[in-house]
Amino acid sequence: MLAVRRLREHEAMLKIIGAGLSRTGTFSLMRALEVLGFGPCYHMDELFRRPDHVAIWRNAARADPDFVALFEGYVSAMDAPVCHFWRQIRGSHPKSKVILTVRDAESWYASFHSTVFQAMSRPTLLPAVARPPLEVARRLVLEGVFSGRFEDKAYALSIYEAHNRSVIDLVESCDLLVYQIADGWAPLCDFLAAPVPDREFPFTNQRTKFRSRIGLE
Repeated sequence: MLAVRRLREHEAMLKIIGAGLSRTGTFSLMRALEVLGFGPCYHMDELFRRPDHVAIWRNAARADPDFVALFEGYVSAMDAPVCHFWRQIRGSHPKSKVILTVRDAESWYASFHSTVFQAMSRPTLLPAVARPPLEVARRLVLEGVFSGRFEDKAYALSIYEAHNRSVIDLVESCDLLVYQIADGWAPLCDFLAAPVPDREFPFTNQRTKFRSRIGLE
């Protein structure tokens, strides 16, 4: 019985935590991991499908959620709000590997400002079903992580760079991949010891697609 319980606990553990901020290619990485067999993946989109999780994240800054129970059934997790709690999540899944998606800071800011920032700062303009998750994300990300100063570009860039540095400093190099989506399959498959698929890398969720998908256009 003990052996069965330990097996179930092991199976419940996340294998991959994406620590990269939103708009660093997390949606493409999610699709790539699913192709490689590391799905299902918990992404910001899950909050639109799992309204019961909205309240959990709403209180996450004040009370540590049960991250084992929250991610039960998921093999990987990334994007907001996951990336802002990556240390706590890894504390609950200590054997997980970490992927830090990065991109040029100026390019990241322009992309985030025209997509995620617009959605989070104007949730009432979006379809009703999208409002509760984005309101929670606004509180956690825009008001919390960026202290309500995201439109101060220099400040926002300093937070972006500090976040990336902290991941690199805190995660053992053997368990960390600093990854640019443009590099495609090779570094990702090498890190995960997975064969390179015989298909194109799933580059997706470009700026115009995000705005259309979330209801900004």
